[in-house]
Amino acid sequence: MSIGFVRSAIVLGLLAVVGPFAIDLYLPAMPQIVADLNTDDAAVQFTFTVYFIAFGLAQLIYGPLADCYGRRLPVFLGLVVYIIGSLMCAWAADVDALTLGRLVQAIGAGAPMVIVRAVVRDLHTGTEATRLMALVMLVFSVSPMLAPLAGSLLITFGSWRLIFLTLGVLAFASMVMIFFQLPETLPPERRSKIDATALVRSTIYLFGDARFLGLTLIGGFALASFFVFIAAAPLVYMTQYELTPTGFSIVFAINAVGFFASSQFAAPLGERHGMARVAFVGVGGFTAATTTLFILVWSGIDGLPVLMALLFIANSFLGQVIAPTMVMALEDHGEHAGMASSLGGTLQMVAGGVMIGLCTPFFDRTALPLTGAIAACAIITLALALATFRPARRKNAPAK
Repeated sequence: MSIGFVRSAIVLGLLAVVGPFAIDLYLPAMPQIVADLNTDDAAVQFTFTVYFIAFGLAQLIYGPLADCYGRRLPVFLGLVVYIIGSLMCAWAADVDALTLGRLVQAIGAGAPMVIVRAVVRDLHTGTEATRLMALVMLVFSVSPMLAPLAGSLLITFGSWRLIFLTLGVLAFASMVMIFFQLPETLPPERRSKIDATALVRSTIYLFGDARFLGLTLIGGFALASFFVFIAAAPLVYMTQYELTPTGFSIVFAINAVGFFASSQFAAPLGERHGMARVAFVGVGGFTAATTTLFILVWSGIDGLPVLMALLFIANSFLGQVIAPTMVMALEDHGEHAGMASSLGGTLQMVAGGVMIGLCTPFFDRTALPLTGAIAACAIITLALALATFRPARRKNAPAK
C-alpha cells in the first residue's frame, strides 16, 4: 500500500523518536536521580550503557519478525514492551531497579528503529531514500532539541519519575498513530518465513560484506560520539559550567541544531557529488572539528563558548554522514531489508554502548575527558571511512 512522501516522513519521524526520547528526556534529571537513589555518577551513566546495548541487540529480534510478519505487528509488540519498561523505571526503588527497567524499555525501543529503516527501504531507494531519511531525521530533531527542555519542565512539576510515566504515555500515543496512519508496506508475497538456518546464513553473508560492515560501523562510531556526549554532558555542563537544567537543555538543543539542519542537505549533495563522497567529506570535517576541540580543551582553552561552537561545527559535519551511510548500507539488501536494518542497528547501538562503558571511568564532570572521548570516536570513524571508501575510489578511477 502506498503512502505519501511527506506523510510518511512525519509518521516515521515521530515513530523514530520513541527510542531516543527515552535517552534525552531524562538528561536534565541525572543529578536528581544520583541524589534521590543515593548512588553515584557511574551507576546512572551505566543505565545508558545498558540501554544502548539492549537497544541494539533487540533489533536482531525485530528484523526477522518484520520480514516475516510485516512492519506493523512487530512495532506494536515493541511499544507494549517499551511501556512496561517505562513503568518499571518510574517505580524503581534503587539504581538496580532503574537499570532493569531501562533494559526492558530498550528491548521495546528496538522495534521502532528497525521498522522505520525497513519502511524507508520498502518505499524508496537511492537518493529518494536519502531524501526521505533526511526528512525523517528532520522530524526526529524534535527529540534532541525539545526533549531535554521538556524533561527540565517536567521535573519542575514533579520528580524524575514523572519523566518515565510521560514516556509510557508517549509510546501509547505512538501506537494509536501507527494504527491509523501507517499502512503495511511489506505485502504478504514479499514476506519470508523465519528460518534459523537462513538467518545464520544471512548474518554470515552480511558480516562478510565489507561494504555493509564498513558503512554500518562508520555510522555506528559517528553516532557513538553523540551517545558519549549524551552520557557525560549533563554532569559536565551542570557542574563545570554551573548551568541549570533548563540552561543545559538550551545549550544541548543548540548543539543538536547543526546536525539536523545539515542532514537536510545530504540528499541534494548526494545527487550532485555522490553519497559516498558526501559522507567521506563529512567524516573528515567531523574529525577535524572534534580533534581541534580536544586540543584546545587540553591546552586550557575550555570555555563554554569554545565547546558550543566547535561541537556545533562537528555536529553539522556529522549530519552529512548518518543518513547517507544508513541508506548505502541497505542499498543492496532489499530482499532482506529487515535483517540488514536490524543487524546494522545492533552494531551501531552496541558500538555506542561499548564506547560509553570504556569512557565512563575517565569522566570526572569536566570537559577534557568528554572531548577526548568524542575525538576518539571521530578518529575511529575516519579510519573506517578510509578503509571503506578508498577501494571504491580506486575502482572508479580512470585508467592511466
